[in-house]
Amino acid sequence: MFGRRIKLFSLFGFNVHIDASWLLLAILVVWSLASGVFPQLIPGLPTTTYWYMGAAGMVGLFAAIVLHELSHALVARRYGIPMKGITLFIFGGVAQMTEEPPSARSEFWTAAAGPIASMALAALGYLGMSLAAPAGETTVWSSLAGYFGWMNAILAGFNLIPAFPLDGGRMLRAALWHFRKSLRSATRTASRIGGAFGIFLIAWGALTLVSGNIIGGLWIGLIGLFLRQASQQSYQQILVRRALQGEPVERFMKTDPVTIAPDLTVQALVQKYVLTHYHKMFPVVKDDRPIGCVNLSQIKNVPEGQREQTRVADIAEDCNDQNTIEADADATDALARMSRNNLSRLLVLKDGRLAGIVALKDLMRFLSLKIELDHV
Repeated sequence: MFGRRIKLFSLFGFNVHIDASWLLLAILVVWSLASGVFPQLIPGLPTTTYWYMGAAGMVGLFAAIVLHELSHALVARRYGIPMKGITLFIFGGVAQMTEEPPSARSEFWTAAAGPIASMALAALGYLGMSLAAPAGETTVWSSLAGYFGWMNAILAGFNLIPAFPLDGGRMLRAALWHFRKSLRSATRTASRIGGAFGIFLIAWGALTLVSGNIIGGLWIGLIGLFLRQASQQSYQQILVRRALQGEPVERFMKTDPVTIAPDLTVQALVQKYVLTHYHKMFPVVKDDRPIGCVNLSQIKNVPEGQREQTRVADIAEDCNDQNTIEADADATDALARMSRNNLSRLLVLKDGRLAGIVALKDLMRFLSLKIELDHV
């Protein structure tokens, strides 16, 4: 989903990241507020004042989205759901869960927490507007507070639409899960509704575009496209998780992996191993013990003129939780680890020794057959 991410800060133990695409949203928000919204609400102010107000409005939007997603994260942690963090991107923000909720109840309240927080912030904004303009006149501060309240009300209302993966769609999935006793069935129905809502937004965006509102039409259409893709991917993730759940990693691993010695030169590694076995990662073993691994990105960092003098031990990455997994671990953990760290192979350990290699292609082959059989 995300491109380049920048960590901003940690809040209640959750890392808050900003995706590079958020910068485009920030620019659009500041521009629209400074050139259109605030000049209409309170005319006659200097141009620089409108730009300051636009920047303040953008900061308010940033805070509103962070608090909305933080509410999801805090409730998820209350139910024991692992959270990867919070990321803001061009379409808003997301609290990234690494696992599905354990129950329909936890799913419902985790989803509901965001809109509840946004409604509370909306009420706070409208209260601030009334306090900033006791006589009913429009001021800079009342305009900013009113915008903050309106924005949070829109954020809560839009997210309550029962279209997965919006919060309302997740609440719908939780209700279906409760009555049907099947997360897969509930996700399939909620995803179809989310996909249909995405098509509706795409069509609405196209009509808006034809009517002359180019920016508005493109924005609505892109949101619809994003929601449609996200709803479909969410159902695919359920199929993947259900197919691999309960399957140990050792079922898929290759027990005779090609290993390399730490004193091997990088040049020999390329010629005798990479271009012979066509693997992107090799375990580094010494005295029958894995001491790390080396991959293509590490090799490419060594200039060709220095590969004859550079040893594998000089560039190898130590064994850690990102590139290894235990043989009795669940295969879903292996797939999640590969996805999280952008890897195609993991070292499989058993009693501290190298038991084998698990490759993404082998997991995908099993998934394809299992899902096809389940649909027969």
